[in-house]
Amino acid sequence: MILQIIKESQQQHGLRHGDFQRYRGYCSRRQRRLRKTLNFKMGNRHKFTGKKVTEELLTDNRYLLLVLMDAERAWSYAMQLKQEANTEPRKRFHLLSRLRKAVKHAEELERLCESNRVDAKTKLEAYTAYLSGMLRFEHQEWKAAIEAFNKCKTIYEKLASAFTEEQAVLYNQRVEEISPNIRYCAYNIGDQGALITQTRAKQAATMSEVEWRGRTVPVKIDKVRIFLLGLADNEAAIVQAESEETKERLFESMLSECRDALQAVREELKPDQKQRDYTLDGESGKVSNLQYLHSYLTYIKLSTAIRRNENMAKGLHRALLQQQPEDDSKRSPRPQDLIRLYDIILQNLVELLQLPGLEEDRTFQKEIGLKTLVFKAYRCFFIAQSYVLVKKWSEALVLYDRVLKYANEVSSHGGAFKNSLKDLPDVQELITQVRSEKCSLQAAAILDANDSHQTDTSSQVKDNTPLVERFETFCLDPSLVTKQANLVHFPPGFQPIPCKPLFFDLALNHVAFPPLEDKLEQKTKSGLTGYIKGIFGFRS
Repeated sequence: MILQIIKESQQQHGLRHGDFQRYRGYCSRRQRRLRKTLNFKMGNRHKFTGKKVTEELLTDNRYLLLVLMDAERAWSYAMQLKQEANTEPRKRFHLLSRLRKAVKHAEELERLCESNRVDAKTKLEAYTAYLSGMLRFEHQEWKAAIEAFNKCKTIYEKLASAFTEEQAVLYNQRVEEISPNIRYCAYNIGDQGALITQTRAKQAATMSEVEWRGRTVPVKIDKVRIFLLGLADNEAAIVQAESEETKERLFESMLSECRDALQAVREELKPDQKQRDYTLDGESGKVSNLQYLHSYLTYIKLSTAIRRNENMAKGLHRALLQQQPEDDSKRSPRPQDLIRLYDIILQNLVELLQLPGLEEDRTFQKEIGLKTLVFKAYRCFFIAQSYVLVKKWSEALVLYDRVLKYANEVSSHGGAFKNSLKDLPDVQELITQVRSEKCSLQAAAILDANDSHQTDTSSQVKDNTPLVERFETFCLDPSLVTKQANLVHFPPGFQPIPCKPLFFDLALNHVAFPPLEDKLEQKTKSGLTGYIKGIFGFRS
């Protein structure tokens, strides 16, 4: 699969950071290794001899990689030149030349893939259509470009539906990459949906300043102008989004545009210029217009991030309330997940308080302080919920009281800031929920204490039976962990045991022995005569 091969190579060799030069070098080295391994050399050191990959060579799929690396090398060089063409317009001609070369190699690859030796999935790849669309896009041939991109999009969507979810991610990412190009082509063709962008670009040419918190600052950067003009439309689209996935995508798109605008402002804020313009002459404590514009864009970015995380927290809270019995195949939401989101929100609020140019704005400081109390209350609420799950009743009760403290403080001081707090979660609803949870917690704690007392009572040792005599019965005996543990009877009691047997020879008195008189007579006759007879062998 072509897309999977090139995506893995791109992520591992530079394109994760947008380094097209590094990726081009990787393509060249890999191509050299493939030629050496396959013994498919283009002549020698002294003479070049061109060779082409033919269908007869496709017994080894590495020959297809040779053509693919040719196309990738030309494409990556074109993208490198595109980055450099921002400051050196002449390089655009070289860019177009390399893109044409990439399309030529892609068409050669497509021709080879029509062979019977290539699997059906590879034949369906839209690699050629993608590169062709990129070439037409750079030539500003919008109709041809949109046709190529639409073909590419259709093929990749079909392939995504044919694979597993893990494999489909690559194809869906490619579809998302080319979607902005399709919209831009439609805009240039005159499609009605793209006229909004055209109108916005025209308005950007006339937009010269922006007002925020009572101060007007000039806007001279085109990218910032376009972003600020589209800000209201982006926020309206987020409000009207029907699904959470759509909202999340719109939030990410808006944050990405804001980061680009901030980067454009940072490029204007040179280190020496920033140091020189930070304080205007005669106006102590007042930052420069460019720095104030940077603070405004940072405020938009942080506020959008807070709204996105708050929206995610609401979704997780709903899922937590509707939680089904645990499913091993899917991780269930937990209160800890919401605590992490509220931690991020509170960190964003701290960054808002540190924005240059707003140190003396007491109203702004109070607004952020009240918002901080609201999110602290929700954070404490979910920390208490996590303690309830592990039956730590005392800790949970203290945290519920802390929630009520924060919420009541917001209610008492938030009257003058209703407009700024209207988009935040309702603290009155939180107060009602906390009071209900406190009653439930107290009841659960009492029931749990009764159950524990009954269990302890029923399982306590009722007599002084030592441990050695009750191995088969479970019971709680606190004395076992003390120095007076009742393990065995000590000292042990006396018990009768059989003694070592004694044997008496009672039969000896009744045994009749053989007579020994003849032996005794011979013994009495023996003497010198008997000795002599014994020598000469005379025996009676």
